[in-house]
Amino acid sequence: MPAFTDHAIVAGIDGSASARRAAVWAGAEAVRRGRPLRLVQVYALPQVKAPVAFGAHDQVRAGLAGRAAEWLAEAEAAVLAEHPGLEVVAAAREWSPVTALVQESQHAELVVLGSRGLGGFTGLLVGSTAVAVAAHAHCPIAVVRGRTPDAPPPHTGPVIVGTDGSPDSEAAIAFACEEARLRGTALVVVHTWSDVLADGMLRPHPLAEDPVRIAAEERARLAEQVVGWQRKCLDLPIELEVVRGRPVRTLLDRGEDAQLIVVGSRGRGGFTGMLLGSTSQALIAHSPCPVAVVRP
Repeated sequence: MPAFTDHAIVAGIDGSASARRAAVWAGAEAVRRGRPLRLVQVYALPQVKAPVAFGAHDQVRAGLAGRAAEWLAEAEAAVLAEHPGLEVVAAAREWSPVTALVQESQHAELVVLGSRGLGGFTGLLVGSTAVAVAAHAHCPIAVVRGRTPDAPPPHTGPVIVGTDGSPDSEAAIAFACEEARLRGTALVVVHTWSDVLADGMLRPHPLAEDPVRIAAEERARLAEQVVGWQRKCLDLPIELEVVRGRPVRTLLDRGEDAQLIVVGSRGRGGFTGMLLGSTSQALIAHSPCPVAVVRP
């Protein structure tokens, strides 16, 4: 296995068309950031309870390693067809996909995954495995999606970032600002609110609350959180949206015209539990564009 490359863009490869599209998307990220691209395929020997003939494990291992090399070569060819001259490193690893990807994230600037797959990454984004990777990764994670399951990811539109006003969402805003700047597009900062909940807790008298007043207060809080980024990024168009409603539904709607959605890995209020259950699974499973999950 090639040694880790610090600050590389890492793409998980599993032989699927989705993973190849994700690798090409990751290649564009590497070009924009001036970083190398590391393609990683993780395979594991099947667990069997029955006795295995002597040498069978070595044959299976060799077969899996050979298949991994083929998948990596296919992905590398697809990347270089779009991004000739990009530095690409390919690595086949025998390990658990989650453990390997978390370890890769210790050295990476970004880890990129396809939205569906096969082989070593089967089910990676359908349940607890995806939550585990996002919860323990040491760098942002991007899940590459298109308008339809087989469509390439969009390359036009703004970058959308969801924030709940918590300090943890600062990392998501920072990542989103940099992505919008690198892509030469606008940033839309989205905050949702509810007249029933406030900071993740029930309001004392929800029926007596004035929606106009709540909306004004939430907009003022959002403006206060973003003003520092507006001063740092003077050339970056930043739009604020304060919406009454559910965060996932709002982000999915805004994502129809976006090229990337960015969210924090945890928060309060409107985005509580973004990666702890059905909310995160809905966003990952149905987003019409790539989704980046950023830990503080």
